[in-house]
Amino acid sequence: MSLPIQVLLVEDNPGDARLTRIALEDGKMHINLSVVDDGVEAMAFLRKQTVYASAPHPDLILLDLNLPRKDGREVLAEIKADQVLKRIPVVILTTSQAEEDIIKAYNLCANCYISKPVDFDQFIKIVQSIEDFWFTIVKLPPE
Repeated sequence: MSLPIQVLLVEDNPGDARLTRIALEDGKMHINLSVVDDGVEAMAFLRKQTVYASAPHPDLILLDLNLPRKDGREVLAEIKADQVLKRIPVVILTTSQAEEDIIKAYNLCANCYISKPVDFDQFIKIVQSIEDFWFTIVKLPPE
């Protein structure tokens, strides 16, 4: 049996976090989902600081842009500037469809940008598509 896939979800909307968890539980893979609700907590998790000292190293990060305390753009910039973290794929999963947000995310080296659909079924399909693509098609780097 292979090790579970580690996914970090950085999402301040409890409803979207719950839907993401449901979608991943219904998926094909064994995924351990960790959830933090702001950018400061995300960086503490990734750097294994404070209460996150034993946090798993994520295989993938699902990152919302509009977060309290430290927004997703700042988090993305910090991840991609860090020699240890920069190889972790970061999927932007956000409500923003603004062209400037899309351009900025890719300029900050996001691995892909997905706008969250409003419809429940579409949201589930999107999250399961992320799972299929990143964990069955793509070859991820080792930790």
